[in-house]
Amino acid sequence: MNLNNITFANPEYFFLLLIIIPMIAWYVMNRNKAYASLQVSDISALALAGRTYKYYLQHLPFFLRVITIALFITILARPQSQDSWENTNIEGIDIVIATDISGSMLARDFEPDRLEAAKNVAKEFIKGRPNDRVGLVVFAGESFTQCPLTTDHSVLVNLFEDIKSGMVKDGTAIGMGLASAVNRLKESEAISKVAILLTDGVNNSGSIAPVTAAEIADEFDIRVYTVGMGTNGVAPMPVQTPFGMQYKNVEVEIDEDALQKIAEMTGGKYFRATDNESLKKIYEEIDQLEKSKIDVTEFSKKKEEFLPFALLAAILLFMEITLRNTVLRTIP
Repeated sequence: MNLNNITFANPEYFFLLLIIIPMIAWYVMNRNKAYASLQVSDISALALAGRTYKYYLQHLPFFLRVITIALFITILARPQSQDSWENTNIEGIDIVIATDISGSMLARDFEPDRLEAAKNVAKEFIKGRPNDRVGLVVFAGESFTQCPLTTDHSVLVNLFEDIKSGMVKDGTAIGMGLASAVNRLKESEAISKVAILLTDGVNNSGSIAPVTAAEIADEFDIRVYTVGMGTNGVAPMPVQTPFGMQYKNVEVEIDEDALQKIAEMTGGKYFRATDNESLKKIYEEIDQLEKSKIDVTEFSKKKEEFLPFALLAAILLFMEITLRNTVLRTIP
């Protein structure tokens, strides 16, 4: 411990040191009363006797008590060291992933389908950001929060496992999905607030237009990364027929203009994922983009340094008690 680098979190407690002044005054005025007296007719013989060690140590217990009290007051003032300088990457990012769970997300142009591919890649993304709070919003014809912002990523990953198509009425309410994500992020005090919006269709449901939701996101300084999910051309999608659910090739239709506009309005970026590998690379790019936005910051990490003072106070208190009850014991 370098005493030159010690600061105190509560220096006002040092005013308590003023109680030492009346303690010393009381001790000086009353110290003679603490010893028994003996009346003799002549002390000339005593003058020839040498002074013992007890004479020189008689004030030591009081001195030890004063130092002990001063040390306890120092502990109350909370000594801290500031010499632990380190470089750290302060991420401090709150992220909400808004995932489309409409029926078209069961299309099999991804392995095993779009929804499972999106879940698997998102879970890996979450595991790679242990210092950030992450939340999950799902939407189809309407939207809801599956998991609020949390640092308990194991719980979040489990909740990701539970999402499936059909949890809400079908449709694609992109604006509602983004608005729910914004609602979760608007009160955040994080250094950076991010929404990742993934969909495979065109907004056809909900009471909030995607552009309106983007304007709200921009108002709260929320950056939105949008991901259009689907191959180019046609994709095998589940279609209800008289013979049950069957897969038929259906034209892939993604409102890329709206997704690009949302990203541009909020300072984010639009991506198009056409297969599992491209989706994985998109999340990797988002991961790197967000990490690069937070500078590496050098800061002083304060460390509580009360322990040496506490140990010294305990030792001095033990010495005082031992001396008073052994070699410097007085007759009451």
